[in-house]
Amino acid sequence: MSVLLETSLGDITIDLLVDDAPRCCENFLKLCKIKYYNFSPIHSVQPNFSFQTGDPIGPGSKDSDGGRAIWGVLDPTNTSKKTFKPEFAPKLKHAEMGTVSLATAPSPDDPDERYAGSQFIVTLGQNVDYLNGKAAIFGEVAEGFDVLETINAAFIDDQGRPLKDIRILHTVVLDDPFDDPRGLVAPPKSPIPSEAQLATVRIGHDETLVEETDPEALEKVRREREARAQALTLEMVGDLPFAEVAPPENVLFVCKLNPVTQDEDLELIFSRFGKILSCEIIRDKKTGDSLQYAFIEFEHQKDCEQAYFKMDSTLIDDHRIHVDFSQSVSKIADVWRDATNDKRKRGRGGFGGVENLERKQKYRNEAGPRAGRDADADRLIIDHEPSSKAPRDSRGNGTSGDRYDRRQADDRRRERSDAYHDDRWKRQRSRSPRRDRRDRESDGRYEDRRRDRSRERHRGDRRDRSRDRHRRDDYGRDVDRRRGD
Repeated sequence: MSVLLETSLGDITIDLLVDDAPRCCENFLKLCKIKYYNFSPIHSVQPNFSFQTGDPIGPGSKDSDGGRAIWGVLDPTNTSKKTFKPEFAPKLKHAEMGTVSLATAPSPDDPDERYAGSQFIVTLGQNVDYLNGKAAIFGEVAEGFDVLETINAAFIDDQGRPLKDIRILHTVVLDDPFDDPRGLVAPPKSPIPSEAQLATVRIGHDETLVEETDPEALEKVRREREARAQALTLEMVGDLPFAEVAPPENVLFVCKLNPVTQDEDLELIFSRFGKILSCEIIRDKKTGDSLQYAFIEFEHQKDCEQAYFKMDSTLIDDHRIHVDFSQSVSKIADVWRDATNDKRKRGRGGFGGVENLERKQKYRNEAGPRAGRDADADRLIIDHEPSSKAPRDSRGNGTSGDRYDRRQADDRRRERSDAYHDDRWKRQRSRSPRRDRRDRESDGRYEDRRRDRSRERHRGDRRDRSRDRHRRDDYGRDVDRRRGD
C-alpha cells in the first residue's frame, strides 16, 4: 500500500504501515483519493528536522480551518468528525529520515489524548525523538529522498515557510486496501486551485526569477557595494572604528555661508533651538579663511530636528544658507583617532612600542642574583645582555656573575656533546646468530682472541714495523749503490 505525491520539486513515494496504524492510513489514503491535498503548500520547514503540509490553503490564511479528516470532509456539518483519535504504536519511532506521521494536537478535555486531522509531517533528519508521542507514524518514504534534500536546503523565512512556494501538485493512490466510506466520490481529474489557495502564493513554484536589469537599480547596487568596500578599507587602516558606523543624529551641516560669518554669530543664531555643544566653521589650514560651511552639534536630537526645519533656506549675512543633517562621521572619527593615538603614545618606550612588554624580565628576588640561588634555581631567566655589554671588572675581565653564566653555558654544551656522541648503543646492539654459534663451538677461544686484539697496541706495532721496513729497504739500496760504485 503506497501513495505517490507529485510535488513542485519532484515525486515522493510513501509506503504505508497499514498493520500498525490502519485508521491513520485509511484517512491518508482517502484524502489522497479525493485530491484533498492538491496544491497544499509545504510549510514549517526546519532544516535537518522536519517539514509539515496537508492544509489545502495553508497556515496564516483567514480562510484556512487547519485541515479536516476524511470523515469531516464528507460530513462538514458535524464538527466532531473534523478530527479523529490516531494510533500510536510504541515500536514506531522517528529514527530515520523520511518518516511520515500525522500531526496531532492535545484534546482540550484530556491533555493525554491527542487528535489528528489532515496535516502530516515528514522528517528531514535522523533520530527526531522530539516527535515521538506527539506525531502518529503511519508511513515512510520509499523513493524521493533527493526531493527531501532539496526541501531541507530551501530558503525559508522566520516561520519556516519557503520563500519560493513548494506545493503538492497531485496525489496518486497506488494501492488501497480499504473500502470507501459512504458518500466518497473520487473526482475524475485534479481540480484547479481555488482563489483562497492562489491568494497564499508568495513566489509561484513555476515562476522564473529574472535578475534585475534596470540600469538605475544596478547603479544603485554598484554604489552600495563600492561604499561598503571603502568603509571596510577605512576600518582596516584605522580611520573608522567599524564599517557600519553611522553619522550622529544631533549634528547639523550648514553650507553656503557668508565668508564674514563667525562661529560666535552662527552659534548665537542656532542657540534658540536648544543647547549647542559645539559650533565650528571649517577654515583653510594655511590662510584661515572660511570655507563657507560648518557643523553644529546639539545636545538633544529634537533640538537638531527643529533647527533643521526652521533654518533651512534662511538668510544669514545676506546669504541664503542650506541646512541638512550631517552625513559626516568626523566627530566620531576624531574621538576614535584621539583614543587610538593616546594608546600609542602611552605605549612608546616599551619593547616593540608597547608599554606592558619589557625588554628585560628576570624572575629573581630583589636581594640580588647571589642570594637565594637554590630557591631560584627553577625560576626563568630570559633576555640576558649580550656578551659585548656584559659587566667587566677593573682588569677588563668578566664579573663573577658573568663567569658563572659562562660556566653554565659550557656545562650545557658539554652535556649536549656527550649526549650526541654517546655510543652506548653500539655496546648494547644485538649480535648475529652466526657469531654466537661460532663462539659456542670454539668454547670461548674466539672470544678471548678477539678481546685481546687491541687497536692501540697493534696500531703502534704496525707503524713501527712499517717504518723499519722502509728504513731497511733504503739502507739496502744505498749499500748496493756503493758496491756498484
